[in-house]
Amino acid sequence: MQLRSLLFSFHGRINRLPYWVVTLSLIGWGSIFQQLMGSYGPENPMTADTALLTIVNLIVVLWVGLSVQVKRWHDRDKSGWWALINLIPVIGQIWVFIECGILRGSSGDNRFGHDSISEK
Repeated sequence: MQLRSLLFSFHGRINRLPYWVVTLSLIGWGSIFQQLMGSYGPENPMTADTALLTIVNLIVVLWVGLSVQVKRWHDRDKSGWWALINLIPVIGQIWVFIECGILRGSSGDNRFGHDSISEK
């Protein structure tokens, strides 16, 4: 799968390795971005430039994270709408961690595409 398709498309399926690589990269990037931006508060207000940069960063990170998670749900032979389980506090994140991060995808082809592991 091409990098552009991996990061920005909601079609197809991926196994656990690319899921974890992208997820941990997004966590790392979030930490770096936060350090670069610094802290803001009443004594250090955010300017329009930094606010715009933060919003653009948030949109890109959410899009990439959601697209990777949807493809991971597809690998488990479930609809990408399962990503909405993230909206349930605590239980949703635990469920996503187990389903997307730990459990193996469905073996063989499914309605979302070919099994990349069985092709090797």
